[in-house]
Amino acid sequence: MSIAPGLLPEGLRDRLPPQAEAGSRLLHRVIVAIGRHGYARVSPPLAEFEEGLVAQLKSAGSRDLLRFVDPVSQRTLALRPDITAQVGRIAVTRMGHRPRPLRLAYGGPVLKLRATQLRPERELTQAGAELIGTDSLAAVIEILRVAVEALEVAGVTGITVDLTLPDLVETLAASAMPLPADKIDAVRDMLDAKDAGGLASLGASAYLPFIEAAGPVAPALARLRAIAGPKALDKRIEAIEAIIAAIGYKVTLTLDPTERHGFEYQHWIGFSLFGQGLTGEIGRGGSYTILHPDGREEKAIGFSLFIDPLVDVGLGVVEHARVFLPLGTNPALAATLRADDWITIAALSAEDDAAALGCTHILRDGQPAAL
Repeated sequence: MSIAPGLLPEGLRDRLPPQAEAGSRLLHRVIVAIGRHGYARVSPPLAEFEEGLVAQLKSAGSRDLLRFVDPVSQRTLALRPDITAQVGRIAVTRMGHRPRPLRLAYGGPVLKLRATQLRPERELTQAGAELIGTDSLAAVIEILRVAVEALEVAGVTGITVDLTLPDLVETLAASAMPLPADKIDAVRDMLDAKDAGGLASLGASAYLPFIEAAGPVAPALARLRAIAGPKALDKRIEAIEAIIAAIGYKVTLTLDPTERHGFEYQHWIGFSLFGQGLTGEIGRGGSYTILHPDGREEKAIGFSLFIDPLVDVGLGVVEHARVFLPLGTNPALAATLRADDWITIAALSAEDDAAALGCTHILRDGQPAAL
């Protein structure tokens, strides 16, 4: 059965003018904004050996791999569904000798095996930054500031940062709020689902107050403070207060202390990024560890931004004046116009029509005249 001309696989699409240019422009703006904070860009390959990529992604992202056999090596390769893990590999191998903290930035396409209802596209443009060698509170605040600034430079307004504490249940279960090891995952699931009855049935009623400790950061933090006993909460509360002081004046902050979905491999803090008028997450990040070849784990924190949702709402589109150059126009004059930020459309025949070609001006007597 033949494929209809122009038909693309599910989840893949063409970007046409002006969105294609807008996507390129936004990626450049974001990368430049990140780079001004000292994050040097790296560019890993689109495909790697499956074995190595699976090790970097752990089990979370291995389900997203699109695999194929390399005709040269006869080994199975996989297309990356995420760039973060590749940056980690670079940090502990080719840049393992560099002083820490190591600041790296990246941007490029990723391809997922399957789409989701919220994000039906399988090919996405991802950009971000990774701070390797620490996940301290100071590092968290820096990463959040860089992420917010990068989104602002891209034109995003009404930014919301949703904070979570991914390992909180595990930490409390080992000390202040004991849980049997075989119940920890179930308790996490019940908290994710905000299922009070499920928690009670698991004998984990002590965790019920965490369901209410979610929402706008000020009341959520007050409810978190009201949970008596666990000293582990004190440090987390102090950290959230420091984040509020650092960026609370620029963004809306929300808190869901036990949100786990999508943060399974984050450590003490994770966050999602949202923007006014944009559907779903436009970025996420948090603290994690990178595995060295010698088995040692290194702390890190970073974020990823998704460029496509920004393009879809019209960000990054710049209207340029386009001047039509009649046949015989002096090339030196055309070059001068381009140097002055004009887009020139040169006639290739006497039948070419300026308006039909999308021009806003036509060159008359050596000067652009509005159509």
